[in-house]
Amino acid sequence: MASTLSAVKQAWRTLIWLVVVLAVLAGTIAGGVLFSAPGAGWGLKLGLDLEGGTQIILAPKLESGQQVNSDQLSQAVSIIRQRVDASGVSEAEISTQGGQNIVVSIPGTPDQDTLNRIESSAKLEFRPVLVADAAPTAAVTPTATPAEGLSDTPTVAPTNASDLNWVTPALQDQFTNFSCDSDGAKDAGQAPADKPLLACDENNAAKYILGPVEVTGEMISDATSGVAQTQTGASTGQWVVNIIFNDEGTSKFADVTTRLNALQGSQNQFAIVLDGKVISAPTTNAVITDGRPQISGSFTQDSAKTLADNLKFGALPIGFTVQSNDSVSATLGSSQLLSGLIAGLIGLILVVIYSLFQYRALGLVTVASLVVAGIMTYLVIALMSWRIDFRLSLAGVAGLIVAIGFTADSFIVYFERIRDELRDGKGLASAVEAGWRRAKRTIYAAKAVNLLSAVVLYVLAVGNVRGFALTLGVTTVIDVLVVILFTHPVLRLLAATKFFSSGHKASGLDPTALGAIYRGRAEFRKPVDSVATKKTGAGREAALRQTIAERKAAQLTAEKPADTKKDGKDS
Repeated sequence: MASTLSAVKQAWRTLIWLVVVLAVLAGTIAGGVLFSAPGAGWGLKLGLDLEGGTQIILAPKLESGQQVNSDQLSQAVSIIRQRVDASGVSEAEISTQGGQNIVVSIPGTPDQDTLNRIESSAKLEFRPVLVADAAPTAAVTPTATPAEGLSDTPTVAPTNASDLNWVTPALQDQFTNFSCDSDGAKDAGQAPADKPLLACDENNAAKYILGPVEVTGEMISDATSGVAQTQTGASTGQWVVNIIFNDEGTSKFADVTTRLNALQGSQNQFAIVLDGKVISAPTTNAVITDGRPQISGSFTQDSAKTLADNLKFGALPIGFTVQSNDSVSATLGSSQLLSGLIAGLIGLILVVIYSLFQYRALGLVTVASLVVAGIMTYLVIALMSWRIDFRLSLAGVAGLIVAIGFTADSFIVYFERIRDELRDGKGLASAVEAGWRRAKRTIYAAKAVNLLSAVVLYVLAVGNVRGFALTLGVTTVIDVLVVILFTHPVLRLLAATKFFSSGHKASGLDPTALGAIYRGRAEFRKPVDSVATKKTGAGREAALRQTIAERKAAQLTAEKPADTKKDGKDS
């Protein structure tokens, strides 16, 4: 009696934890809705195939006579896909069109940060500063070409990228008359890697003459964003991008900072140029030999992460311009979603019918567990829709439907273990505890395999298949939580009731209706009232549920000579 009361108390405590989990999920979403957090809501976001979204067509920027090949397009598609995935946008579709353009289809309406990830070529260059000046505030007529008669060839061959001989009279004249706010500024920031460059900063507040490229973005092995810290470890509150160079980049950057550290004035600076714009031009106060520089500028948290991701995934092999940006309708629509939901409902009804037919009143525990799992799944997916912009596609719906069977399988394993213990002559309370100890190992192993499959599928697949893998993985974790926090505690409570503990025929746990249990080595153990059981329909049903191996083993037992030992060997 004491052990039963203890089990009941533990069951109630576990159920309280379930309520806490559900309350936290619901409370988090409710808080987001109450405080009008962007993207927060009780509804589920749908994927491109069910809701539609935005289609962006990127056309390559090609110079005269330049051609784009399939390798460049494939590389660009791969890089853009990594950028979009890193932004948290799910169910995006990226493909080529006509061997020339790239089509990016995104569910819903993308924000500006996502558009920047797609459009930016992320071409990063480190160039030494030759001349720096504030952008003119007065109106200046820009000259796209140098004045006639001025030489654009260095009179003395420059010895390194910081040599002022790169600044020819023609380049100096162009720099003097150039305005960063003019239309001609659109053509600035473009020059061969081995030539000087005229560029402006992001805010058009300063203009520069920069030397040839010395370090490129291709030499970056990793990049992360974070908040800058002082030497004492205190946070400055300024968002920065931390770069890690490969061996080649580390060596070259050490050589560059060694040279710049010995120079004065503007020549002591090196410019970090991204897509033709100077995002930072720090002075060189020390030689950097570890290959881990830090980019600072007017970054926000989102822009710093975007730049870090773009640098990490690499620059696009060619530049692109947005040819069109249009809204597109759903490729499948509400009828297909309704069909998927109907299929899921049919599957759920079949599981309920089977549970009630096979387990009688015990099947109601399966129904209740599925309801709890459904509520938890809905809350988790709604939270994912808000926090990571997860969108439910038809493939994701299929993952939820498949999960119904996987979830019911856990309950069946548990119930059958309890029945085995009852056949073995144990009381219901003891059978529940012993059955749980045996069943949970099987359940954990099965769910580990399911989860591993979902993870592998998510990592290796792209597009809608990842949505299927993600919903499958989420429901697998939820299945384990429901079995632990709901199914097992409820059975503990039911074991303390007279209806179930007395083995009522409608309970599904009547020991005399469960039939014999196969003990192994051609031996069976039958319930005490086995003779009476054989005359009942339940007994015949139990016999029909025996496997072929069990029936053969029973036949061997019946034919065994009386003087044969239990292990089957002759005396």
